Amino acid sequence: MNQEKMQLINKLFNNETIRTVWDSEHEKYFISVVDIVAIVSESNNPQTYWRVLKKRLKDEGNETVTNCNALKLKAQDGKYRLTDVVDIEGMFRIIESIPSKNAEPIKQWLAKLGSERIDEVFDPSLAAQRSIDLYRAKGYDEKWINKRMQSIQNRKELTDVWKENGVTEDKEFAILTNEIYKTWSGMTAKEYKEFKGLHKESLRDNMDSLEVSLTDISEEVTKRLAQKTKPQGLTENIKVARQGGQVAKNTRNEIENLLGESVVNSNNNLNYQYIENKKQIDNKVI
Repeated sequence: MNQEKMQLINKLFNNETIRTVWDSEHEKYFISVVDIVAIVSESNNPQTYWRVLKKRLKDEGNETVTNCNALKLKAQDGKYRLTDVVDIEGMFRIIESIPSKNAEPIKQWLAKLGSERIDEVFDPSLAAQRSIDLYRAKGYDEKWINKRMQSIQNRKELTDVWKENGVTEDKEFAILTNEIYKTWSGMTAKEYKEFKGLHKESLRDNMDSLEVSLTDISEEVTKRLAQKTKPQGLTENIKVARQGGQVAKNTRNEIENLLGESVVNSNNNLNYQYIENKKQIDNKVI
């Protein structure tokens, strides 16, 4: 499994957090086994319960255990440990091996989780609502969420203007975006992500409110200038992108002069840790 292509999406079941990861490469959810086992078994020590059950299932030749993967996820004590995860189908099979009155409710929860992506194909508005619910579950406040959802719409309006001005390729959108970011923040989008310790995650989802506001200002000014002056092609639009970024840079400088500290920071909202070298991992799988 490639953890770089995965996004942690904590889910709630009766106010209990279940660490859930979306694998964009295979387009499926992977769920922490021990989190489900804790709910279904009601054991005081779900890690031990799962280790014993895992050994029994493995001795029986259960393919689910054989195909079980491990990701380094954040535990309740704040430390990162390799944690067994399986897809929804595999989780159903594990639950069947645990006698419990809680089995049926958790099965229904898993079924609903699996249907979310299918439903969104037919009703895209569900995806927007799911994003809002996800941000809330991650602890973002309503003000930040509203600003983030609006920025998504603003970004689409900007790319629409670029298309009208003869910029149509994704790589050109990336070039223009980098010009905006580099002008106001001093870094390209990739460099900014690396600065925050991100890999595949959304940069804006890991910005604080001031960083998001400055990004919004830079893109909004770029959009309005492009609408007014109608630059054609990549080269002319680069000049406008830099102008939009410069407005945000000026605003940034003024804010930093008042605060006495940098607005751009390395903080992120990750709840997991990348595994840079598997040979360095000495944590036990739970």
